[in-house]
Amino acid sequence: MANYHIETRKTSKGETRYRCQVRKQESGKVIYRTEKTFSKKADAKSWGIEWASKLEKRAQNTNDNVPTIRELILIYLNDKHMSQTIGRSKKFSLSMLVDTELAKVRANRLSTHHLVSFCKDRTEAGAKPQTIACDISHLRSVFRSAKAVFNIDVTDTVFKESYYTLYNLNLIGKSEKRSRRPEKKELTKIRQGLLRRQEHPAAKIPFLDILDFSILSCMRIGEICKIKWEDVNENNKTVKVRDRKDPRKKSGNHMYVPMLNDAWLILQRQPRASELVFPYNPKSVTAGFQRVRNELGINDLRYHDLRREGASRLFEGGLSIEAVAQVTGHRNLDTLWQVYTEMNPKAVHDMFNSLQLEKVLKEYAEDEN
Repeated sequence: MANYHIETRKTSKGETRYRCQVRKQESGKVIYRTEKTFSKKADAKSWGIEWASKLEKRAQNTNDNVPTIRELILIYLNDKHMSQTIGRSKKFSLSMLVDTELAKVRANRLSTHHLVSFCKDRTEAGAKPQTIACDISHLRSVFRSAKAVFNIDVTDTVFKESYYTLYNLNLIGKSEKRSRRPEKKELTKIRQGLLRRQEHPAAKIPFLDILDFSILSCMRIGEICKIKWEDVNENNKTVKVRDRKDPRKKSGNHMYVPMLNDAWLILQRQPRASELVFPYNPKSVTAGFQRVRNELGINDLRYHDLRREGASRLFEGGLSIEAVAQVTGHRNLDTLWQVYTEMNPKAVHDMFNSLQLEKVLKEYAEDEN
């Protein structure tokens, strides 16, 4: 807001002068200041009114040129280059944000208060702090791109300033570590259910093979359904996983992954009727899994938990963390250990007993010699 203030002053000669100061403030900070001295108070007042009016009109014109958050999100989503980097979850989140009260705010007027109100609304609607944190992160990425990509004069500074408040109010939070692994009896029941499903006359998806391959290969279902026969290396028993997920790089993350245990056998017995080894829609695969799981009344088990199951089995089998990372594709070993590893206590005992037995046998052999 622009305003003016007139001060009465005396010169060294005792003459009265009127100094008019005009200031423009935003968020409690002075962003523009000018002043001029007059011999008549009326002239000082007239000048102050004129300059304050000019500043307000200039601010109004500037605001009119900056899009609302809704418009900024749509610009971001509809850009052909940016759209190639946007994942399904991020697109869903931003599409949801377009229809909120927050989206009506001009992008350069976004404040911590706006973000707090948005997060409170999402909380009341049933969203968890972890989900809301993703919404805020996705919106921040739009603001980060505004200046560099679209030449729109907004920054992500307000997000940096707001995180402490949002965390302190428990409106956003980090994802909780997930440790769910399917129990042996649960997997048995799921396999039976999937077998019945794939034996249906209209069924085309080999649910059992894909289930077992998901565990043995530790791959995401989206990666499995993109494997091409040309990417299979018969000599090394590996497959090239194209565009493997990496938070630092969205594409070109090709990686050769060894097919261990029966994963290679499952892959080899697939019909070569397509360029893809598993030419199926990943959504259809997970949907079939979810229906069977729900019919069996199995709670809190996701298809992605099969990836954790596979990684944990490799650790229980004695593979080093570096070897397991070669299979799972993790470049951050801390993430692999903390998020994807949930070793069975019995397996830990078995590994320890095996090591103790090896130690005893080695000492016995040395004594014999």
